[in-house]
Amino acid sequence: MTESNARLVTAHVISNKADKTVTVLVERKVKHPIYGKYVKRSTKLHAHDEKNECQIGDLVTIQESRPFSKTKTWNLVRIEQRAASL
Repeated sequence: MTESNARLVTAHVISNKADKTVTVLVERKVKHPIYGKYVKRSTKLHAHDEKNECQIGDLVTIQESRPFSKTKTWNLVRIEQRAASL
């Protein structure tokens, strides 16, 4: 699973309802082609969480990997920061 050219992304978990799967929201800022203003763009990715250890709000690093299912092509590498528990 350690491919040298696999992409790594750090983002927040927004859902952990599925078994062994977390939904991660990746946000990036892109420059508008005409106005030059920076605009926020976001993408939802599904990542494989083998041990079901992620909670909503966690900051995680995921890595591109082989397809686990139709929509799940990312794998959890590590949890960078736990969400503040209430």
